Amino acid sequence: MSDRSAGLAPSRVTAVLGPTNTGKTHLAVERMLGHASGMIGLPLRLLAREIYERIVRQRGAAAVALITGEEKIVPPRPHYFVCTVEAMPLERSVEFLAIDEIQLVADPERGHVFTQRLLHARGRFETMFLGAGTMEPLIRRLVPDVEIVTRDRLSTLSYAGSKKLTRLPRRSAIVAFSTERVYAIAELIRRQRGGAAVVMGSLSPRTRNAQVALYQSGEVDFLVATDAIGMGLNMDVDHVAFAGLRKFDGRRTRWLHAHEIGQIAGRAGRHLRDGTFGVTAEAEDLDADLVEQVVEHRFDPVEGAEWRNAKLDFDTLPDLLRSLTVTPQRIGLNLTGEALDETLLRRLIKDEEIARIGRSRGAIMRLWEACQLPDFQKTTLDEHARLAKDVFHALTGKRGRLTDDWMAPRFAFVDRDDGQIDQLSARLSAVRTLSYIANRPDWVHDAQGWRDKTRALEDRLSDVLHERLTARFVDRRTTALMRALNVRDDAFAGVADDGEVTVEGQVVGQLEGVRFQMEKGASALEDRTLRQAAVRAVTPEINRRLGRLAAETDEAFSITPDGAVLWRGVLTAQIVATPQGADPFSPQVRLLGELGPTPARERARRRIEAWLASEAGRALRDLRRLRQAVESGALKGLPRGIAFRLIEAGGLIDRRDVERDLAALSQVERRTIKSFAIRVGVNSVWLPGLQKPRARHFAQAFLDAPLIPATPDLIPTPAETPSPRLLSAHGLRQAGRWLVPVETLEKMADLRAANHGRLSDEALTDLGWSADQAKQVIAALKTERARLPDKPGAAPKPVKDSPFAALAVLTEAPPARPKRRRPRRKATA
Repeated sequence: MSDRSAGLAPSRVTAVLGPTNTGKTHLAVERMLGHASGMIGLPLRLLAREIYERIVRQRGAAAVALITGEEKIVPPRPHYFVCTVEAMPLERSVEFLAIDEIQLVADPERGHVFTQRLLHARGRFETMFLGAGTMEPLIRRLVPDVEIVTRDRLSTLSYAGSKKLTRLPRRSAIVAFSTERVYAIAELIRRQRGGAAVVMGSLSPRTRNAQVALYQSGEVDFLVATDAIGMGLNMDVDHVAFAGLRKFDGRRTRWLHAHEIGQIAGRAGRHLRDGTFGVTAEAEDLDADLVEQVVEHRFDPVEGAEWRNAKLDFDTLPDLLRSLTVTPQRIGLNLTGEALDETLLRRLIKDEEIARIGRSRGAIMRLWEACQLPDFQKTTLDEHARLAKDVFHALTGKRGRLTDDWMAPRFAFVDRDDGQIDQLSARLSAVRTLSYIANRPDWVHDAQGWRDKTRALEDRLSDVLHERLTARFVDRRTTALMRALNVRDDAFAGVADDGEVTVEGQVVGQLEGVRFQMEKGASALEDRTLRQAAVRAVTPEINRRLGRLAAETDEAFSITPDGAVLWRGVLTAQIVATPQGADPFSPQVRLLGELGPTPARERARRRIEAWLASEAGRALRDLRRLRQAVESGALKGLPRGIAFRLIEAGGLIDRRDVERDLAALSQVERRTIKSFAIRVGVNSVWLPGLQKPRARHFAQAFLDAPLIPATPDLIPTPAETPSPRLLSAHGLRQAGRWLVPVETLEKMADLRAANHGRLSDEALTDLGWSADQAKQVIAALKTERARLPDKPGAAPKPVKDSPFAALAVLTEAPPARPKRRRPRRKATA
């Protein structure tokens, strides 16, 4: 009986349209509870469960029924029905009826179901459709008597651009479009940020609720999800980050539509709290026009709704197929593509046995019911067709139902909770199939018993899956510490007198000077988490130390040959050196550590550089004096050139490089050279003052090169030829493939000159060499002497290489030029 014939006012039809976070679903629930009875259809089982539990808390379990494909909780006399759209029992008359996410009329797979509800589902007194603003023109066309109510978003949504996964703000939801991608991102978040909850549409409500509880409680600050969160799931999300912008829609992989991005991004922000959205990982930055559409909620209107004939003809199989292809005779409706149930039907009727059985109207109806079995397990079409065929044979067999012999082995196959996440998820999908069958009382014997069994198994597997997800994607110890730090600003931490830093009684590092050295933790994230707490304790102490360092006297500092600057014996800074040698009179240092305010660190750095400059003036006094004379012009002529060569080389050069200049020096210029403490030897020209240990160490500190070990023995030349500055800093000369102290070379030359060109073993051992080395040197000298040419200017004779051959040549005095005899004058008569 219609409302008009009964004398009742016609049902009021309202469409509440607007973007996300406008309170549409909340309004519908409140309106429904204001009626004596009501029904609401929701797009997801997860959302249906959420709304069901919310109403149960307000009205009690006896007043509410939950009806989905896999779950039915129906008390004896329910007043309100919370359902998935496909499972709505429209044969029941209720005062209020609502359909959420009505824009899904355009969905290629499920749209025809939403369209059927839009056209035909009504409450006796009030009907409400909830959805996006893009539906307004189409709803006005299809439902002429509708009243449109638009609602504005309660908070602002803005675009935050692209961010790395490791840089996302807390309370973020990362959206991916495949299970593998969700797991990969969750694993990365666990390693870098402590952990993440996982939400996917394929999860059972129990697992999903447990994962959401992890996030809502603050135990984890990140949520990794599929686009299921775009369908009204309410969580405290401040930022939504897209890890991809392409999805597989069941037919092909395609780019997300603007309205889909807006639907998902709109989950950011809750009630009056503003939200942001952006991209991360491999997702490309969003186009400016697309961002503007999402922020301003301006999307192209939905032009047509998917439609399929709801009045099917079951007289014969050809009639059924024909009725499925009837075209809509109404503007705004589009014949939907071939859905899974129709595909299965066309495949199964090719089977001769099924075609033979399906001759009666009842058998054809049973066949259609079997074809509508959802593919929860995402199997191949052949496998799903075999399952539908088994169901059809059972429903048309002698018993007319699936027996325990059919259900029991399938139940036993999934009745185990071992294995990893993928295995548990697969079993849960199989359980969903069994639950769907068990919730069809006309399909299975003892339907209530199997419903109880499948529900208990689903709960058990859901709990185990939640535990596995948490164990894999959440570092509980680290997240607990992070949560404590977020709540408590006074976490117990301190610095002992010896620099030991503790947090909550655990040693986390050592404070040396102004540098904090962190203890190695079990993971990089644990290091950062502990460091966050330790910094709170060490930063005030570092600030005090930086102040003391900036006011220190010169006696508090020292330097090592490798360029380390010590403050009261503790490594504090490092000289910025170069391979060719930095300028010791204009030093630059790098203050170690990174804690402390920048101005205080800058003052401390400048104090160390000022000490280094003054110390250079003391340790390298002769070099600085010579440099000042060259720069001021006090030295001129040939002495200036020799001095310039010495300064460039660091205070030591080969005499042969300046032999011409030395030979041309006047007596006055020689005295000038000597007044600057320059020594001219047989083989070298150098500043002896720079060969003192203090000066050497100081010069070596400004070279970015490996130190040459100090030893009385001959040193093999490194594979990479040392620079002149490096040799000068160590007081060495290169003799072939050996390095020899300059003082040693000069002593050898002096000994040879004093012994008429000969060296004895005793003389060489006095230089610090062993007796064996002395014998080798003498043998080399003899060998080299044999190589000397008989005539001046002739090439040396070839001889086998000796370790000391080059050394012998270097110390060999040049051969004396033979005297020319004057011809005798003939006696004159």
